[in-house]
Amino acid sequence: MHLGNIIPLNGEKTLVSMIVDKKKTIIAIIIALLVLGNIAFAIGYFSEKAKIKEMQKELKSQQFNVKIINFSSLFIEKVLKAKGEVSFENRLKLENSVRDLDDPVILNLWEKFIQSDTQDQAQEAVKNLLDVLVKKISY
Repeated sequence: MHLGNIIPLNGEKTLVSMIVDKKKTIIAIIIALLVLGNIAFAIGYFSEKAKIKEMQKELKSQQFNVKIINFSSLFIEKVLKAKGEVSFENRLKLENSVRDLDDPVILNLWEKFIQSDTQDQAQEAVKNLLDVLVKKISY
């Protein structure tokens, strides 16, 4: 028995203490939901971060492919299809394009080509250069 919910008798809870207990329970549930929400957002964040990193890697690969294709196209147009000697301007374009690839293997093969003394050496260097260019393209 109790007197007006103010003074508990026989271990009963008062109305005020029951309201406080409900508020504490509601606050605990809200905090738990917020913590779970933060965990879910953190998992999503790191998942998206990994996807972005993979996309950046793919973009870098595609940009390198474009550079290789641009150099190969320029090389075919200005060297292999040339009717005479390659002009200084075209040699400069080719040199800049090959250096822009920033690939030591391709640069080394390019150097072998431009330093060729005979036509046979030049043809062998061209074959090696084109072979490596094609193999460097990733898909």
